Amino acid sequence: MFSVVVLISGSGSNLRALLEAATSSDYPARIVAVGADRECAGLTHAEDFGIPTFVVAPAAFTSRDEWGSALVSAIEPWQPDLVVCAGFMRIVPALAVSALFPRLINMHPALLPLYPGAHAVRDALADGANVTGATIHVVDEGVDTGPVIRAREVAVHQDDSESSLHERIKVEERQLIVETVADIARERIDLEEISRR
Repeated sequence: MFSVVVLISGSGSNLRALLEAATSSDYPARIVAVGADRECAGLTHAEDFGIPTFVVAPAAFTSRDEWGSALVSAIEPWQPDLVVCAGFMRIVPALAVSALFPRLINMHPALLPLYPGAHAVRDALADGANVTGATIHVVDEGVDTGPVIRAREVAVHQDDSESSLHERIKVEERQLIVETVADIARERIDLEEISRR
């Protein structure tokens, strides 16, 4: 069975969607572990489904590289076919990216390459965008610069707040991550090929 480790930092809504999808007998992937960079609410979703968790907190290490090495060391015993950053709010150090590439993917709440970084929804609103969305991409050594796997548009409403827009994006993110992980598992998406773009 195609195995997945999910990395989170917050509420874990995308994680929950993957966990629920993976309970179906015809879903081609299984979540084998959930990691985080801190104790967070999303870890309770993993516990609800009986999935092991681990926390690798950057504050416990003297450098980003040391933390990145520890993160890889926590992931690798699970021998995942794929590692999904689902609301993981840390830039993965280059040595960790290199160890996991191209099987490390990220969900981002914008239509990359527009609005990279931690404030994508706010930036789209500040820019007066009429359309934004959600993107899944291969993680490379930049900030949201890796090859795009899939994206889905979300209209920006005139009365949108950052919160209301982000909630609509999250609806699309949950569907997109479930579909994309399934298609990677079924070999309908080739990450090696995408990473060469």
